[in-house]
Amino acid sequence: MNKARVGAVVWRHLYNFKHSWDRLSDAFYWPAVDIFIWGLMSVYIRQATVNIPNIVLLLMSGLVFWMVVWRGQYEITVNLLEEMWNHNLVNLFSTPLTVYEWMVGVVMLGFFKMIMSVGFAALLIFSFYAVNLFNFGWLLLPFFVLLLMFGWTVGFVVAGLIVRFGMRIQTLAWTGLYVLAPFSAIYYPVSSLPAWAQKVSAWVPTSYVFEGMREAIFSGRLDQGLLVKSAGLNGLYFGLSLWFFVRMFNVSRKRGLTSVE
Repeated sequence: MNKARVGAVVWRHLYNFKHSWDRLSDAFYWPAVDIFIWGLMSVYIRQATVNIPNIVLLLMSGLVFWMVVWRGQYEITVNLLEEMWNHNLVNLFSTPLTVYEWMVGVVMLGFFKMIMSVGFAALLIFSFYAVNLFNFGWLLLPFFVLLLMFGWTVGFVVAGLIVRFGMRIQTLAWTGLYVLAPFSAIYYPVSSLPAWAQKVSAWVPTSYVFEGMREAIFSGRLDQGLLVKSAGLNGLYFGLSLWFFVRMFNVSRKRGLTSVE
């Protein structure tokens, strides 16, 4: 056993760790996000003066609805990265395919995969916990539309950054969306957040959707005012994200798409 060679292996990976966003996010980012989200959920449960009704439905619906956002964002960013990993981005756009056609294609792909993922998750939840998410009925439709639109928004923003700065920031494909998870109030009300975080949450469209979801669970009615606020912010952000992605793509195309692969 040669200590110098063992030490060389350790130092080789420590050096890579220090210069890799992927490894740094694994070590610090994900633990922080988990602590924030589940810590706030624990505080919410502890401070509740009465037992929270339908706690399983509350948690499972939050989990599945957040999956809608994640799937919308994931399909845009990871499909872009797959083209870059395979060094196929230049080949792809040397065909008559336009950037707008690609955008519509990945949005449609994300929609179909979201339907499959959510359906499968709902089936598992019903099988293991006897919780039927489809009891929401028609209320599911506006929730899903607004959440999926926000996922697309984040997806195009992150994709724009990746196509501009290359694969060195590819970790944003997995971490970018979750920056907003604590402010989305997925499992707890916005009132559980610190005052500064509540101000941030007011500008996050998903926070209104999850507040509306809890209102529907607890009272059986839909607060249309929350959905209108979410729709307004979503429309603004989605339009800006489309402009941003096309802008970044055109900048990179002028410089040469091979520079980002």
